[in-house]
Amino acid sequence: MKKLVSLFLVTALAAFGSQAVEKYVEGKHYTKVSDTASAKKEVREYFSFYCPHCLRFEPFMQDLARSLPEGVSFEKNHVDFLRAASEEVQFNITKALVVAEQLPQKNQLIGAIFNEIQVQQRPITSEADIRKIFVMNGVDGEKFDKMFKSFSVNSQAKKQKKNQDDLVAKRALTGVPTIVVNGKYRVNANELDRSDFLNDYKNLVIYLSQMN
Repeated sequence: MKKLVSLFLVTALAAFGSQAVEKYVEGKHYTKVSDTASAKKEVREYFSFYCPHCLRFEPFMQDLARSLPEGVSFEKNHVDFLRAASEEVQFNITKALVVAEQLPQKNQLIGAIFNEIQVQQRPITSEADIRKIFVMNGVDGEKFDKMFKSFSVNSQAKKQKKNQDDLVAKRALTGVPTIVVNGKYRVNANELDRSDFLNDYKNLVIYLSQMN
């Protein structure tokens, strides 16, 4: 009986893999943006707090993060090329994202930054503006100051900037939100099923996350 169950599972997985290969085509549904995959399996969302589409996609991105297979991480990567603010201000907002992701109220803080910029339309011009958002959402001010100025946060923010610049140089990142899977495959959202867009998007990302 166990042998029959194992055979059934192998057959089912093989059939699913075959269907996925037929459904999702390189060069159409996804584009290879690197010859080598990342060391760890990851789904990276390139986005901006200034981008209206990114705000609308935020609930979907949270759902996508929860739906990923075990061992696949979801990473948000803030970009600075929308010209909505200076690069310095946008880099500070990238640092704010890095800090937020290390705190228990991560999603609340990300939502608060989106709200401040796009809903309340209050411009962020300084570190003090960012600090105020964090304090209003339950983060100790001194803890924020320490984290925001730390070498670790600065290093991670610079890494996000490098990730962005590398893809821009390849003309592989021209707008947001953009998903890149395993550092190698970019989702081409315009080619997905418009009648079942979110499910098709999710299925493609999960499929790509299992590729090397």
